[in-house]
Amino acid sequence: MAMITGQLPSKIGSYDNASSIASDIPTYAHYLRAAGYETALAGKMHFVGEQLHGYENRLTADIYPGDYGWSVNWDEPDTRLEWYHNSSSILQAGVCTRSNQLDFDEEVMYKSKQYLYDHVRKGKDTRPFCLTVSLTHPHDPYCIEQKYWDLYEGVDIDLPDVRIKPEDQDPHSKRLQRVCELENHVFSDEQIKRARRAYYGAVSYVDDCIGQLLDVLDKCSLADDTIIMFSGDHGDMLGERDLWYKMSYFEYSARVPLLVSHPKTYYPHRVPQNVSTLDILPTLVDLISSKLIPGLPMQGVSMLPHLKGLPGNDTVFAEYMGEATIAPLFMIRRGPWKYICCQADPPQLFNLVQDPKELDNLATSTDVDIQKVFKAFEMEAEAKWDHEAITADVLAQQRRRRFVSAALKQGRWESWDYRVPDNSQDKYIRSHMHLDDLELKARYPPVDAYGRVLVKAQPPSKQINPSRPFGQAGAFGQ
Repeated sequence: MAMITGQLPSKIGSYDNASSIASDIPTYAHYLRAAGYETALAGKMHFVGEQLHGYENRLTADIYPGDYGWSVNWDEPDTRLEWYHNSSSILQAGVCTRSNQLDFDEEVMYKSKQYLYDHVRKGKDTRPFCLTVSLTHPHDPYCIEQKYWDLYEGVDIDLPDVRIKPEDQDPHSKRLQRVCELENHVFSDEQIKRARRAYYGAVSYVDDCIGQLLDVLDKCSLADDTIIMFSGDHGDMLGERDLWYKMSYFEYSARVPLLVSHPKTYYPHRVPQNVSTLDILPTLVDLISSKLIPGLPMQGVSMLPHLKGLPGNDTVFAEYMGEATIAPLFMIRRGPWKYICCQADPPQLFNLVQDPKELDNLATSTDVDIQKVFKAFEMEAEAKWDHEAITADVLAQQRRRRFVSAALKQGRWESWDYRVPDNSQDKYIRSHMHLDDLELKARYPPVDAYGRVLVKAQPPSKQINPSRPFGQAGAFGQ
C-alpha cells in the first residue's frame, strides 16, 4: 500500500496484510489514469475490500485473501497466528511439479502477455498503458519446479554468514522466531542449502518471466517506447542471523531490487543513495511530465534526479506494525547509517559501510561522535513519529477488523476477492463478423487480404513531446 500511494503506513492506516485503505487515497494508478493512461493490474497487490484503487482493468484475482482474516492482534501478543509462516517452508524445501505460487504466476504471465498483444492490436489511436505485473515469486514456501532447481545443480550454495544464538537475539528477532515457529528448530546445513537453492531457483524463474515480457514488448514494437520499472516489496533472511522470511529491518529482509530502464533517455548507472518503494509514485508522475496534486500528503520523493545522474534524495523512512510486533517499529536510513527504534525494544544504530553484517549496535557506543549521530536520529524520530497516537490507532483498527471479520462469517458469507470479468462470447472465433475479417483483425502485424504487411514498425521519433515524454509506462513488480 505504501508502494502504490507513496505514503507511510501510519498515514494511510495500512498496518498489516489485512488492512484496507480508503478509496479516496490516490495511487500511482489514479495519477497515470488521470493523465490519459490505461491502467491495468495483473497479480498480487494485497488489496483488502476495494480491489481496484485506480486500476481500470484487473486481469487476475489476488493470490491472498481480500478480507480481514489475516489481521494482527496486539491484544494477544503471545499468541502465534496459525495462518502465518512456519518452519514447514524450510523442512519441506525442494522440487515441486506445481504449487499455488506457480499456478498463480503462470496465470499472471499469460494474462500480462495477452494484455500486451491485445493492446498493440488495437491500432494507433489507443491510449498509452501502465501495466503492473506483480508476481508472487520469489517467496516461501521454498519450492520450485525441476527446471529451475537444476540450474543450481553442482553449485556450492552458500550458508548464512551470521549465526546468532537464541539468547543473544534482539527482542524483535526473538518474537520473529516465535511467530514463525522457528524456536527449538536447529536446521541442518543441508536443509538450509535446499531452502536457499529453491529460493535462488525462484529468482531465476522471475528472471525468465521478466524476459518473456521484454520479448513480447520487442515483438510488438513497444520496447523503445516503454519505461520499465522493476522492484520488490521485501527480501528474505534465508537463515541469516538464524531468521527466515521478512518482517525486520536487517538488510536481507528490508533491501529490495529497484531498476528503472529507458535506454534511449537514461544511461545505465548504479545509484548509491538510499531510495524507497515510496518513491515510485512521484517518480512515475515525473516520468509522464505530470504533477502531484498540491496540498495532498506525499512522503515519497521522485527519483528523477538519480535517473539523470544528478544529486538526489538519500533518506528513507520506514514503518512496520505487522506480524511479530507489539508496538510500532520505525527505521531511518541515511548515507551509511541505519537507525531502528521501537518503544518496546532497545534502539539500534548500524554503520553499514563499516559493519555490513549489522553485528555492532552502536546505540550504546561511548564514542562521542557516534553518540552525536545517535542522539540526532533519536531527536528526528521523536519529532517525526507520535508513538502513542500510532499505537492507539493500530489497536483500534485491529479491534474493528476482528469484530467485523467475525460478524461477516455469520450467516451468508460474501467474498471480497476480485472476480475477473471473462466474457467468452467475445473471444477467439465467433459468428458476429466474417471469418476472414476476424482473423485479419486478430493478426499482428496487420496484413491485407493478400498477406502484405499494412503497417511496418517505424523507429520512434527522436523528438520528445514535452507534455508526454514517453508513450508507455510499464511497472513490473514482484
